[in-house]
Amino acid sequence: MQKKLKLWDAIMLVMGSMIGSGIFIVSSDIMRNLGSGWWLVIVWIITGVMTVAAAISYGELSAIFPKAGGQYVYLKEIFGRRIGFLYGWGLFSVIQTGTIAAVAVAFGKFTAYLIPALNNAQPIFQQGEFKITYIQILAIFVIMLLTFINTKGVESGKFLQNLFTGSKILALIGIIVAGIFFVSNSYLSENFSAGLNAFNNLEKDSLGNFLQTGWKSVSGLTLFGGIASAMVGAVFSSVAWESVTFVSGEIENPKKNVVRSMIFGTSAVMVLYLAVNIVYLSTLSRDQIAFAADDRVAVSSALAIFGNTGTLIIALLVMISTFGCNNGLILSGARVFQTMSKDGMFFKSASENNKNQVPENALWMQGVWASVLCLSGQYGNLLDMISFVIVLFYMITVFGVIYLRIKKPELERPYKTWLYPVTPLIYLVIGTAFCVLLLFFKTQYTWPGLLLVLIGLPIYYFINSHKKDV
Repeated sequence: MQKKLKLWDAIMLVMGSMIGSGIFIVSSDIMRNLGSGWWLVIVWIITGVMTVAAAISYGELSAIFPKAGGQYVYLKEIFGRRIGFLYGWGLFSVIQTGTIAAVAVAFGKFTAYLIPALNNAQPIFQQGEFKITYIQILAIFVIMLLTFINTKGVESGKFLQNLFTGSKILALIGIIVAGIFFVSNSYLSENFSAGLNAFNNLEKDSLGNFLQTGWKSVSGLTLFGGIASAMVGAVFSSVAWESVTFVSGEIENPKKNVVRSMIFGTSAVMVLYLAVNIVYLSTLSRDQIAFAADDRVAVSSALAIFGNTGTLIIALLVMISTFGCNNGLILSGARVFQTMSKDGMFFKSASENNKNQVPENALWMQGVWASVLCLSGQYGNLLDMISFVIVLFYMITVFGVIYLRIKKPELERPYKTWLYPVTPLIYLVIGTAFCVLLLFFKTQYTWPGLLLVLIGLPIYYFINSHKKDV
């Protein structure tokens, strides 16, 4: 593969893949679960520590295996083909394609916010609860457009990635500066006044709308369950940074630049996320954050900062953010399926590069399936269910760093995990607590997602039925 991506391009890919629509929405759910400004900040700090610890740990593996395919390659090389395939299967069936679909629909929804006629249009087709809307069609158009652009070569995808990532970073910084220095009525002291006391307000009416009937104090094990539930949204907003490992084969000096991009990129994004949440706490009261219309807490905050033009500004920002995020996901994801194909574990045609030296067939396969998920209307549920599995695969990969240190200490390690073994252990401890708590308090986020990935096992054995070593 041609080395067309420099360190700056890799950092933009990390940041662009991470910053999608989540940061503009999920803080409402966090506040409903914990009801305190301090706990809102703590959840984002815990998520930030997890994310950066994982990125630092992945760096060692990226230096040992500087190949396209990233996390899939790490798991295959360390734990065998079966685990590698299960990760790749989960990535294609839900994780990567489902995220692409969800982000594209978010783009469509915020476009419809600017164009009411699009939002109010009758469904193109409806049968019971299943319906196809113009928002979904717009989402599919965006996926197809970005897929087409990425088939024209890495340079095309790189240009879009840098342009849109740079734009949304500048826009976020603008909102942070305005929210900190130009707010006449700050709620910051009020939101921090409860200290470390936690509350929730999760009751719903028959239509699924939250009832603002009063906050209930929570403590003990229920508090830990609330933290885990709140972290689902924060974790989702902080994933996809590993996408840069998928294109390692196209990055200059991958043994150094992949780990640098992950550490610099994740650290910068988590600082931005924390600052944005301080703006929410400064511009909005607890109830305004928790019960923002459609959870669009960023829209409510922008309205408080900029007045009526705030909603227009934030809608444009989310459109830029989701467009750039999807470009990064589309650019990187196809490289995993190409690598799987070369290993005989995906469609054979996905292994081929086109005349522009990019995996065009893999790109279109990814794009078509993501479009199907857009039409299914189930992508959001799938993403919720897979959250447990995403962290589980992160944990297996981070554990791989420790496993390789014990089993193969002689391996050349151009980069070694900073503060080893403390850094990987931090992730494993927090990740284990997160997963165990979700098993008890958010069953709908765990077993269905785990079963969905395990469906890949019979597929794996069918694909490898003619091979002796599977």
